Amino acid sequence: MDRLNIGLVGYGVVGQGVVKALKNRRKFLREKYETDFFVKTICDRSISKKPNPSLDQTLLTSDYNVILKDSDIHVVVELIGGLSPAKEIVLGALRAKKHVVTANKALIAECGLELFKEADANGRSILFESSVGAGIPIIRTITEGMAGNKFNGVYGIINGTCNYILTAMSKNKLTFSQALKEAQEKGYAESNPTLDISGMDSAYKLAILVFLTMGKFVNVKDIYVEGINHISHDDIEFAESLNLTIRLLAIGKKIGNQLDVRVHPTMIPKDHGLATVNGVDNAIFLDSDPLGDVFIEGQGAGQMTAAMGVVADLINLGIRVDAPACIWAFNPADEVANISLRKIDEVETRFYIRFMVIDKPGVLAAITTVLGQHNISISSVTQKQEDKGSTVPVVILTHQVNERQVKEALDKITDLAVVRGRPVAIRMEKL
Repeated sequence: MDRLNIGLVGYGVVGQGVVKALKNRRKFLREKYETDFFVKTICDRSISKKPNPSLDQTLLTSDYNVILKDSDIHVVVELIGGLSPAKEIVLGALRAKKHVVTANKALIAECGLELFKEADANGRSILFESSVGAGIPIIRTITEGMAGNKFNGVYGIINGTCNYILTAMSKNKLTFSQALKEAQEKGYAESNPTLDISGMDSAYKLAILVFLTMGKFVNVKDIYVEGINHISHDDIEFAESLNLTIRLLAIGKKIGNQLDVRVHPTMIPKDHGLATVNGVDNAIFLDSDPLGDVFIEGQGAGQMTAAMGVVADLINLGIRVDAPACIWAFNPADEVANISLRKIDEVETRFYIRFMVIDKPGVLAAITTVLGQHNISISSVTQKQEDKGSTVPVVILTHQVNERQVKEALDKITDLAVVRGRPVAIRMEKL
C-alpha cells in the first residue's frame, strides 16, 4: 500500500523511540518500501506532560477511543503494557478491523490465544516482535525463518537486568546488592526490580516462546519460577572451578507429550554460547528438527532496541497489509492437542547444592546419610578448609535426580543442628 496510517497508544520511553525512528527514517522507509509510515494519532493519558513529537498533522489525545473510531487508521500500536486497558484496546482495534502491533509480553502471554482468535475472526493480525528480546528478531525467526521445523526445546536468557547482575557479580566481584544498585544507576533495572529478579518477566516471555515453538499456551501461573537473589559469590566461584557459569535460564522442552517449562538460575557449560552472553544482552537457543541448533543473540533492552522491533512489525504490515491475515503472520487460533505440562516435582535434572555447615567431624556423614535415604546419588563433594568450629560451605553435585526427592531431602537437612540456613540448590543443564 502507499500509506500506513498508525495510531499509537502509549507515548512512554518505547513509544517515543518508535516515533523518533519513524520520523527520522520516514524518507528512507518511503523510498525503500514504497510506503509512507504516517503516525496519524498519538494517545497517552498524560499526553500534555510528554515531549512534543513535532510531527505535522499528528493528532495528540488522551482518549484511545479516538484511535479506535478513526476508520482511516490501519494499525494500532499498543505500548502501555499490562493487561488493562491494553486488552480492551487490542480487542477494540481488531473488532474495528485494524491490525495490531504490541510489545506487551504480559498481554500476549496471558491473553494471546483469545486475541489470536479475535484477530482470525476479523481477518486481521497481531504482531509482537518486541514482546521477547526487544528488537532481536526471534519471533520472526521462529514463525517465518524456521517454518516447517519441529522444535524439541527452547532455552533463553531473556531478562537483561538479571543477566547484567550475574555478569557484574562474576566479572567485577560485586555482591548481589551492589550489582543491583549499579544496574539501577545505569537504567538497566527499575526502582522496583521485583518483576525482573524474581524471574517473572522471563516467565511471560517463555510462555510466548513455548506457544510459538510447541503450540501450547502455558498459563504463566503454572510455570515454575525462581529468581536470582539467593545467588552468592561462593556459588559463582564454585561454578567457575567446575568450568560452569550461572545464568537465569528460561527452559522449555518437549518430552513425549509433555512440556517441561521452567525459569530458574542454572549452571551451564562455559563453552556453550549461552554462557558467553554478558551484560544486558539476551539470547535464545533453539533445538530444532531437521535444522538443528540455532542461536540468536543481541541487545535485549533499551529504548531504540525495543522501538526497532515495533518498527519492523510496522514495515511488515506496510508491505503486506493487503495479504490474507493469518497466512503470513503467525496468529493461529488453535493449540496442538494432547500436550500437558510436566509438574516441577516430576522433573529430573542434576543439582549443585551448597550447604553452610559447622566445620566439625561427622557433618558430611549426616548430610550424605539423608541424601542416601532419598535415593540421591552423589557425583562429587567439595569443602573449603577453614578453622574448626567456623561455618564453611560444602558443595555436593548430584547425578540425575527427581526434583521431589531433592526438596524432601533438603527439608530434612535444613533441620540438622550442624547446618546453618536453607541449602542453596541450583539446577545444572546439559545443553
